[in-house]
Amino acid sequence: MTRRFLALALAVASLGLADEGMWLVNNFPREAVRATHGVEVTDGFLQRVQRASVRFNNGGSASFVSPRGLLFTNHHVGRDCIHKLSSAENDYIARGFQAKSLAEEKACPDLEINILHTIKPVTAEVKAVEKPGMSPAEMNAARREEMARLEKECATRTGNRCDVVTLYSGGRYDLYEYKKFTDVRLVFAPEEAIAAFGGDPDNFTYPRYCLDFALFRAYDNGRPVDSRDYFRWSRGGARDGELIFVPGNPGTTARLDTLAQLEFSRDISYPLLHERLDSMVRMLLDFGVRSEENKRVANAPLLSAQNSFKAYTGFLRGLRDARLMARKRDEEQTLRAKVMSDEAMRKEFGSVWDDVASAYAAYREYFVEYSLSTPALSDLFGIARHVLRLPEEMTKPGGQRLREYRDSNLPAIEQALYSPAPIHKDLEVAILAENLRFLRAKLGASHPLVQAALAGKTPEAAAADAVGSTKLIDISERKRLAADAAAVRASSDGMLVLARAFEEHNRKFRKRLEDELQAVLALSASKIARAKFGTEGESSYPDATFTFRVAFGPVRGFEAEGRTIPYTTVTQGVYGRATGTDPFRLPESWLSARPKLNPKTSFNFVSTADIHGGNSGSPTLNAKGEIVGIVFDGNLDSLPNRFVYTDGTARAVHVSSQIVIESLDKVYGAKALVKELRGR
Repeated sequence: MTRRFLALALAVASLGLADEGMWLVNNFPREAVRATHGVEVTDGFLQRVQRASVRFNNGGSASFVSPRGLLFTNHHVGRDCIHKLSSAENDYIARGFQAKSLAEEKACPDLEINILHTIKPVTAEVKAVEKPGMSPAEMNAARREEMARLEKECATRTGNRCDVVTLYSGGRYDLYEYKKFTDVRLVFAPEEAIAAFGGDPDNFTYPRYCLDFALFRAYDNGRPVDSRDYFRWSRGGARDGELIFVPGNPGTTARLDTLAQLEFSRDISYPLLHERLDSMVRMLLDFGVRSEENKRVANAPLLSAQNSFKAYTGFLRGLRDARLMARKRDEEQTLRAKVMSDEAMRKEFGSVWDDVASAYAAYREYFVEYSLSTPALSDLFGIARHVLRLPEEMTKPGGQRLREYRDSNLPAIEQALYSPAPIHKDLEVAILAENLRFLRAKLGASHPLVQAALAGKTPEAAAADAVGSTKLIDISERKRLAADAAAVRASSDGMLVLARAFEEHNRKFRKRLEDELQAVLALSASKIARAKFGTEGESSYPDATFTFRVAFGPVRGFEAEGRTIPYTTVTQGVYGRATGTDPFRLPESWLSARPKLNPKTSFNFVSTADIHGGNSGSPTLNAKGEIVGIVFDGNLDSLPNRFVYTDGTARAVHVSSQIVIESLDKVYGAKALVKELRGR
């Protein structure tokens, strides 16, 4: 049987491109890199890459770049912290920030970073709880309990964060042990006008001119972390054609999805999310034009919504591309034909595609209701839901709780729940009102969830009443309620009343999702992955899961619309693109520093490295493991790579290490940081 699996794996793998892959660090294709690029990837290289790479738990990547805990990431990855540290008087988003000493570094209110320490295979343990005669839902519950047990045992033994990671759609399970730090402080951030130069019009495009980086520092027991494993700074930067490596934490991809799953995304889930994001962007833009303070407080959610809206525009473009779908259809039909031609394989795998299709057909019935039972972008609703759920979930054994309340994740939940970050009531009212308007428009005024949420009021009035009558802005009130289930049940707090209105519907549909869809996928999709890549999936890489991966590819420009797009932009280009009007307005610091800057310094550059959302902030390394840049974006043509990797015109976009040093030195006068980065 194994030989048949491996034959199929080789047949499917041959469809891939040379530099395709978001690779597990413990299954990196060293021979392929050596054969294609002539670069030897050693154990020592991969170990150092793993130890020096960092995950920002709010959705991005980073790296250690000095032995004193200095962290290198994107400005847009750090924006959440920068925004929460800002005020009308000290707007670090607009004006930037620079700590001149350790004492001036500012602690982020609710940021956790993770460094991957060890990986332990636990597939046998998780699969062992699957017993004959169990239904898919019972198997799913048993697996969750075993995963929670493994995580708790690891965390108790080590004191570290431990997560069981599902790979190959449930074909493989690994236990990831992370060293975590929650004392993370802002060190440096440029003005957003240069960090996000070009704004939404230039987002997901190239050529680009963004200084999208920021520096933070990790602390342990009040002192900078001893990060002896860190990346040194390259003196020469990236060169055209040079092989680079990108370690990081790419978010969700769907390359192993069946045709039925892709059609569901194309026809049902992505269009709804795309429309929802569009409505939120329009509302936030309208909110922001009412005053300068409104514009400031809405900045972070607006940019997040705009980025997601444009990303889903690209994803939908890919799914609506007949060529992409034809390729996925051909791949699936080829694999199914091979399976059906072998009696043993037909018996084990023959029905799995139909099982997945049936599960998704049922999901179509309740997807909209389930999706809309969680209001988007509301910090206050998130707090209320945690206050509502935490005391109830803590009465259950770890494996029977909602997955986010597992023991390994509780510190992160509590850090977010008790965050001192400011809450802006007017913004919360506007966001909740838009969620309620969208809910009513999609489900109709007579729907039970709409009636429960609105309670006979308009969306605007319901939102205003909920926010106006809540005490959850007070951290001590959150702590009091979260520790007392009876007090939560008896509370008439406006936000808790609203959260309760959504709770019954959300839990009902979530249970159905877990029992019917996720349970089937854990069996059927994992079998499809085994049929593709062998019993352990060793011949290729799994879909991204916001866990540690390593990608690679050469620095390379591309051809577009009959033009050659060079691999790099240079400093003089940003001045040529500046118009003096947002979003193409340069900050005063850059206007005054122009005579001091080298006009030919590399600014942004592109590569074929296989990246996705979550890779933002990933260090870009040369073959020596030195920093030559940092990933901050992909171009529009890279967005369909969520489903199928291509490298004709799809590119990862990086900030050059050279412009980072030159701007710190000549624009911001941050001599001490330049010295620390250069290891002097």
